[in-house]
Amino acid sequence: MTEYNKAAAERDTVHVYEHLTPDVVLDALASVGLMGDGRLMALSSYENRVYQVHLESPVGSAELAGDIVVVKFYRPDRWTDAQILEEHAFATELMAAEIPVVGALELNGSTLNHFKGFSFSVSPSRGGRRPELENLDVLEWIGRFLARIHTVGAARPFVHRPALNLQTFGYCSREILLDGGYLPLDMESRWRKAFDEAMAVAKGVFDSVPHVRQLRLHGDCHPGNILWTPEGLPLAGPHFVDLDDARTGPAVQDLWMLLSGERAQQLRQLGALVDGYDEFGEFDRRELRLIEPLRTLRLVHYSAWLAQRWHDPIFPINFPWFGSSDYWKGQVDMLIEQTEAMQAAPLVA
Repeated sequence: MTEYNKAAAERDTVHVYEHLTPDVVLDALASVGLMGDGRLMALSSYENRVYQVHLESPVGSAELAGDIVVVKFYRPDRWTDAQILEEHAFATELMAAEIPVVGALELNGSTLNHFKGFSFSVSPSRGGRRPELENLDVLEWIGRFLARIHTVGAARPFVHRPALNLQTFGYCSREILLDGGYLPLDMESRWRKAFDEAMAVAKGVFDSVPHVRQLRLHGDCHPGNILWTPEGLPLAGPHFVDLDDARTGPAVQDLWMLLSGERAQQLRQLGALVDGYDEFGEFDRRELRLIEPLRTLRLVHYSAWLAQRWHDPIFPINFPWFGSSDYWKGQVDMLIEQTEAMQAAPLVA
C-alpha cells in the first residue's frame, strides 16, 4: 500500500483527538475543580493538544497568577502514565531547586488526571518570547540554567522513560519507516544505503567518546521551548517549558539545538553557552564530538515521527510534502551531508 493510499485509509476512521471538543476540555478542567469561563485558545502543538484557558473566578493560588492555565491532553499510547509522571516528578525537582521550569500542578492529588479516555495535566500560564540567541549574554544566561538542570538530572536516573541513542532514535526509526512502507519504491534503496552509512559513522563517533555521562535531560531544548522575559520585568530571564521529550542522554543534547548559522557563528554561540554552563557545572568538552551524530539521529527520528502521526488529520494538512519522492530525496541528501559532517573536525569551546 502506498503512503497516500495508507493515509486515505487511515483518515476513514475518526481520530481520537476529534472527540476533544471545547466542551470536553472545559469539562475535564471542571473535573479537577477548575472552572473555565469559556475563553479557550488552542496553542501550537502537533504532538499533544494544548489549550490556554481563562478561569471563571480567582482560585486563590499564587501558581495560577492571572487565573489563566495551560491544559495539555497527551497523545494516547505515546507515553505510559508512569512515564508521564516521571517527567512531572523531574520538573518538580527542578522547580524545588529554583530552576525556572514550568511544571504541572497537583490537582485531585496528582499532576496527571484522566477524563473520558484522555490523560491531561494543568500548568500555570507563563508569558514570554523566543530568546534572542544572537545575544551572547542571553546564551550565557541559558547555559547557567542548563548546568543547573543537569546537576539535578544527574542526581538519579529515569526508571521508565527511554534513552536517546542509536537504537531508539536511529534503528527503531528505520524499522518504523521501512516496515510501514512509508518510502516510495524509487527512493527506498537510496535512503537505506544513506542511512546505513550514516549510522556506521555515528556509531564510530559514539564509540570514540567512551564513558560519557548519561543523565536526565530536557531532551528537546530548542528555542521554541524557552520563554524569555526581558530584564527589568518580573521573572526576568529564561523559562524552560515542555519536558514532554525528557529522556536520558549526554548533556550536549540540551545545547546543540540552540546553535545556528555558519561555523564561526556557532563557535561564538557555543562559547557563550559553555561559559555560562561552567559557572555551575563542568561541561565535558569531549561531548562536542557528538553534536553531528545527535543531529543525524534527530533527522531520522523526525521522519519516523511524521510517519507514526500520519493518521492524525492535522499532519497531512500541515506536512503535505511528507512521503513524496522529493521529500525522501532531500532526506537522502541530508544524510549524505551529515555523514560528511560527522567526519569533519568538531566544534570547540
